[in-house]
Amino acid sequence: MSEFVNTYRGTVYPWQCDHMGHMNVMWYAAKFDEACWQLLANLAFTAARFREQEVGMVAVEQHTKYEHELIAGDAISIRSTVVDVQDKSLRLFHEMRNDVTGEVVATSTVVGVHIDARARKARSLPMDVRSRALLMIEGKAA
Repeated sequence: MSEFVNTYRGTVYPWQCDHMGHMNVMWYAAKFDEACWQLLANLAFTAARFREQEVGMVAVEQHTKYEHELIAGDAISIRSTVVDVQDKSLRLFHEMRNDVTGEVVATSTVVGVHIDARARKARSLPMDVRSRALLMIEGKAA
């Protein structure tokens, strides 16, 4: 079973809510995006590494499922894991929870592709990243 890591903790602010008083979908996307970068850093894909090696990760697919509404003041957290590793891509899974009720309020699956930032072409994942991701899938992440 995949090992989850904590990748986001925050609060829903009033300006993140729509005219119906619920957190707008654009903010779910933003919070899941932040969780992606935290998970990638956990896998040794840091901003410094991207700059130094002139590589990057780009999202090519995202599926979000909304389970329960959030309102201003709700405390939330996201935990994340890797669910699949391919030669040039990772499939990440995120689970957002209401910290008070414990309910899963949304989930998101994101496919990210490793690229050469100069050539803008996909390239194989580095072995250290691949190894960390596989350990996470096996539930043995450090």
